[in-house]
Amino acid sequence: MNSREHQKTVVMVVDDSVDSIRMINDSLEEAGMTVLVALEGSQALTISQNITPDVVLMDALMPNMDGFETCRRLKENPAFADVPILFMTGLSDTEHVVMGLNAGGVDYVTKPINTAELLARMAVHLANARMARSARNALDHAGQNLFAVDARGRLLWGTPQVCRCLPAADQPAFETLQGELEAWLGRQPEPGHSLPLRILDTPRSVEFLALLDNREYLLRLKTPQNANSAAAALRDRFQLTQRESDVLLWIANGKTNREIGQILDMSPRTVNKHLEQVFRKLGVENRTAAAACAIRVLAVP
Repeated sequence: MNSREHQKTVVMVVDDSVDSIRMINDSLEEAGMTVLVALEGSQALTISQNITPDVVLMDALMPNMDGFETCRRLKENPAFADVPILFMTGLSDTEHVVMGLNAGGVDYVTKPINTAELLARMAVHLANARMARSARNALDHAGQNLFAVDARGRLLWGTPQVCRCLPAADQPAFETLQGELEAWLGRQPEPGHSLPLRILDTPRSVEFLALLDNREYLLRLKTPQNANSAAAALRDRFQLTQRESDVLLWIANGKTNREIGQILDMSPRTVNKHLEQVFRKLGVENRTAAAACAIRVLAVP
């Protein structure tokens, strides 16, 4: 499920105590939310295969699979990257607080639950999650197929388009990809360097962009495409001439008019004339907007 700004907030409550669930369920429904109930960790994982809630309330101590392990397993699913998980427990010692946060939780409330406090905390984390999701959707719309991993190649987050192109966490291909990324990042590539890969039988490449906060490797997923086929795609999409599509392709690659002139063996003035026609046909006013249009066409399918 994607963000539902105009629909009810969906909350998944994971707790083995029926009395606790009943009390929380009544409070959340009274607040206008839809509640999904899981009595154990494995049940929560089953629900997560078909439904992505807006927020999860997780009991820390449960039989079979505790809340910490359940949280870690949920966070392996890229769809849960922005879903805040709040732990609920009668234990408030530092050890369990740290365990909850290390497992991927964002907050911690103690039992018995103060529902007014719980709703206030949920509202803050829901607002933050929706802002993050909106930003990633915007990156998708601009054709920026970005994702981030840690030093071991484990996925931290990705734009929706990228997540659709990656194997599921329970597939062998996911472990293979993680291992390849870990080995590559261990060689400390320079920004702009790319790693050719084959993901789900499709040729791809991953470009290293930056290391953020000394722990988050920002990457871009790309589909190798030669200049002729890329220019042809732009020509067909926007009804451009051959030269106009060539100019637009290099604009999308960040080249200046002088650089494009050298590449295409024409004067910068001629490049600018072609660019004026490109602007008119795309219905845009500047090269930044034109580049964004081209990037969306050339983005990962």
